Amino acid sequence: MGGIYNGKKEGAPTDYVLNRKYDAAHYQAFVIEKGYKPRKYEAGNYTISGDTCIDTETFCSQPSKITNIPISYLFTLKNDTLTLRGTLPTGLKVEEYWKKIK
Repeated sequence: MGGIYNGKKEGAPTDYVLNRKYDAAHYQAFVIEKGYKPRKYEAGNYTISGDTCIDTETFCSQPSKITNIPISYLFTLKNDTLTLRGTLPTGLKVEEYWKKIK
């Protein structure tokens, strides 16, 4: 669905879809492009307490400055949309929107 990064709105990509799969304590994120098999690009662990989600990326297919660094996000779940808001260790302010696929 896109997001807001340092106050600048970015739409969702049009050439591919980003998909996250969650279980009780972990997530995996995939890039899905037409004509290709889904590729895992990120994975990690998370915990939830109240309105806070602590996310720790444990795998990234690209160089990453946040691997193994816990990041605190405020989250909301409204209807079929998960919103994550936080500040990365690099100082980047993020607000991401993830829509549930049925």
